[in-house]
Amino acid sequence: MASSDNPKTPIHILFVGAGAVGCFYASRLHHPTHNIFTSLVARSNYTAILSSGVSLQTRSFGDYTFAPHAVFPSISAAAPTGEPNDQPSTNPTPKHTPPKHGWDYIIVTTKALPDRADDAAMVAPLVTPKSCIVLIQNGMGVEEPYRQRFPHNPIVSAVTIVSAEQIRNGVVRQNRWTRISLGPYGCGLAASLTDIAKAREVVLRGHRCMDQLAHWWTRYGGIRDVETHTELELQTIRWHKLCINAAFNPTAVMSGGRGNADQLTDPELRKHILGIMNEIWDAAPKVLGRPFPETLATPQRIIASNERNVGSKPSMLLDWEAGRPMELEVILGNPVRIAQKAGVEMPRLQSLYALLRSAQKAREDRKTKEKL
Repeated sequence: MASSDNPKTPIHILFVGAGAVGCFYASRLHHPTHNIFTSLVARSNYTAILSSGVSLQTRSFGDYTFAPHAVFPSISAAAPTGEPNDQPSTNPTPKHTPPKHGWDYIIVTTKALPDRADDAAMVAPLVTPKSCIVLIQNGMGVEEPYRQRFPHNPIVSAVTIVSAEQIRNGVVRQNRWTRISLGPYGCGLAASLTDIAKAREVVLRGHRCMDQLAHWWTRYGGIRDVETHTELELQTIRWHKLCINAAFNPTAVMSGGRGNADQLTDPELRKHILGIMNEIWDAAPKVLGRPFPETLATPQRIIASNERNVGSKPSMLLDWEAGRPMELEVILGNPVRIAQKAGVEMPRLQSLYALLRSAQKAREDRKTKEKL
């Protein structure tokens, strides 16, 4: 992996997932004049991006068009040794070829749905020994399937707060907020000393990859809030973001479609939201082995901030309304199971998980019967 400010050999970065988050961060990481080339795997918006690039309307950087180095209609089309044998038949034949020596960075920005697909297996054709895997995904436990499948590849875990949406194919609007936190992933916080020692070298590689990405995003991409952390610090940030995701997202669905700020105008829902946040606030330190640092917003401050988040709909509500699978496992199921392994119960999250999981299954069963 080249580590200089201007790499002598080209750095090839591939984003798997060309939604709003993927396109926004990819656009700030494509710097051909510095020998850094960023490409996309796109599916439903493949044709639009191939023909016109990505049009971005941003609060932070103005309006501009991002022309990726290459656009691929499928994983296999982007695989260094693969053939484009599974691209949608309605798409034209890919016009680009993968880098001969493989991808330096593979950045996954798709929704994390481990109950529906094995994402680590999905990206396996892309991974070579030099590849660093970066996961910009919500929830808890997203890294472990990748570590199990790729024990010798560096993994960088990432948490982002960015208000962005794809308003139509190939057009992304960034509304507010742009913060991304990065941290290497070794073998998990519950790993034995033996496993930690074995993972030392891959964690060091992860640190170097993380620092390089942060440098490129900051110096060349102009993103001010790019933070680098240790593994423990990054997992702490994941648990902290869960205070938002596990409180507002499920409640938006179960309350009949109310957004964050709207939920907080109802006294009973407000009490419910605070109860979920406090449950996470109490449980996470027992899992992490340390309290949340004072620099992180308390549940009361999170609520005050979201009172201003008027009009927006949480992603889980958007998925429910569109009939898409929801990220129930990583936002609710995994945190409950991780806490239980640490001897901590999370009854509020467990109830939300059970109810939404049942509601999703019942709706899918009805759809199946209607097709018969």
